[in-house]
Amino acid sequence: QVQLVESGGGLVQTGASLRLSCAASGRTLSGYVMGWFRQAPGKEREFVAAISRIDRRTYYADSVKGRFTISRDNSKNTLYLQMNSLKPEDTAVYYCAARGGTRLISTPADYDYWGQGTQVTVSS
Repeated sequence: QVQLVESGGGLVQTGASLRLSCAASGRTLSGYVMGWFRQAPGKEREFVAAISRIDRRTYYADSVKGRFTISRDNSKNTLYLQMNSLKPEDTAVYYCAARGGTRLISTPADYDYWGQGTQVTVSS
């Protein structure tokens, strides 16, 4: 089993940047496809980005493509999400998640492990 802990959220203004981190423990991160999801109040959890285990293939939601970058450092057992040009509609709790296998999946139900989330608030 793998435990995930997110950090790096906060309150920023429109156009600012933030970098989220997700530290893993229990098992090595290299064994999992990793993803970022977010959930705004009153909305369903939505896919943000995913990254493959070793060759670092990436997959993004259209809403963040060109602004967000997902990356991983398997040697540090850590996942990252660099968020640039933030907009008020990016406001949400951001979660990292892990799944076995090799496919980059956007469906939350296909992920096996989740962190507790970190709040990102973008003011206009």
